[in-house]
Amino acid sequence: MKILWIKTELLHPVDKGGKIRTYEMLKQLKRDHQVTYLTLDDGTASPDGNGDAREQASEYCHKLVTIPHRMREKFSAGFYVELAENLFSRLPYAVKKYESPEMRREILRLVEQDKPDVVVCDFLTPSINVPENLGCATVLFQHNVEAMIWQRHYETQTNPLKRLYLYFQWLKTRALEKAECHRYDHVVAVSREDADMMCRDYGVQAVTDVPTGVDTEFFRPQTNAEPEPASLVFTGSMDWLPNVDAINWFCGEILPLIRAKVPNVKLTVVGRKPGRELLELSERDSLIVVTGRVDDVRPYIENAVAYIVPIRIGGGTRLKIYEALAMEKPMVSTTVGAEGLPLNNGEELLIADTPAAFADAVVRVLADQAFAHQLGQRAAKTVRERFGWERVAAGFAEICQHACDPRTAEFDLKAVSKGDEALRPMLSR
Repeated sequence: MKILWIKTELLHPVDKGGKIRTYEMLKQLKRDHQVTYLTLDDGTASPDGNGDAREQASEYCHKLVTIPHRMREKFSAGFYVELAENLFSRLPYAVKKYESPEMRREILRLVEQDKPDVVVCDFLTPSINVPENLGCATVLFQHNVEAMIWQRHYETQTNPLKRLYLYFQWLKTRALEKAECHRYDHVVAVSREDADMMCRDYGVQAVTDVPTGVDTEFFRPQTNAEPEPASLVFTGSMDWLPNVDAINWFCGEILPLIRAKVPNVKLTVVGRKPGRELLELSERDSLIVVTGRVDDVRPYIENAVAYIVPIRIGGGTRLKIYEALAMEKPMVSTTVGAEGLPLNNGEELLIADTPAAFADAVVRVLADQAFAHQLGQRAAKTVRERFGWERVAAGFAEICQHACDPRTAEFDLKAVSKGDEALRPMLSR
């Protein structure tokens, strides 16, 4: 197939969930298909000098096309002006800021010139730039149900003005997401729950979920060294609101309960662009370490006794969970944190949703080494057997083939989340 892949950012540095999923998927697809990658470029890729993001694009595509695009810096005066102006826009701010007539024109040019078999729109954000009636198959790759994220932001916000603003962002996102899902020949979700929600709430019939994957060779224990006693780790982009909320909630309501039983417990937060509030917390508390962006998360995961996912807001699936589980690390997560992942509470991880229950689960893992070891071993076995990227990408390619010509691909109805097959369609609904 000839694939035109549309996104709003270059993938290097590959340092957050959406980038990782796209990068690993495209690396596999590039082996058997011709991939053109079209993206907006704000000039901030590879900010730490670790290679040129444009040159590194050859790792995941045959042809790279970039469209210069500038956005306001977060928390600048212009940023707040745009937030205010967005009150009068039908588009949510998180999507509006990616609007680009230049990208729309380039899509039309590439479709006319290269005649791709399928156009893949990666995330909801670039979709507003995708013209109607392209004359080829179209697929929308939904890493999350975006409206659900904004709904959860609204529901957990306590500031009345912020809560009102988030309410309208949720309504705008829901309306846009529903309309965009119906514009494509097929929609790809990353979990059964997300696919069900799009089918139920948006009336989308042609939607298939593919699993989250993990590089099972890269994410393995590197040494036999013992982890640091009473140590916890969290990894994730710290400029993403669900991660910020997760760590604020954990440090404010859960960590004190753990320290009542394990006074010397240490938390390491690994991820790019931590905010001022978290950095100040780290300065006041020597047992909370904030690293910022790192080149390799594995040493930090390996050095901890347990991995935590205290996420209350979000959608899609968390790649960080599979990475940590592949590292044989015992894990404590909320239900939302583990949402969409076919894992069993008490078998591959512990799930807890209240501060007291989460704290008790963490204390159990810290105190019972044999239990923690068994939890980590079972989880790693499950992930390695069922969720390698090669298998995931093969399923994605079959969806694209089906979108090109529904007669060329027949989906097996077995559930991917049970590890039986590479796809689970919902075309018969």
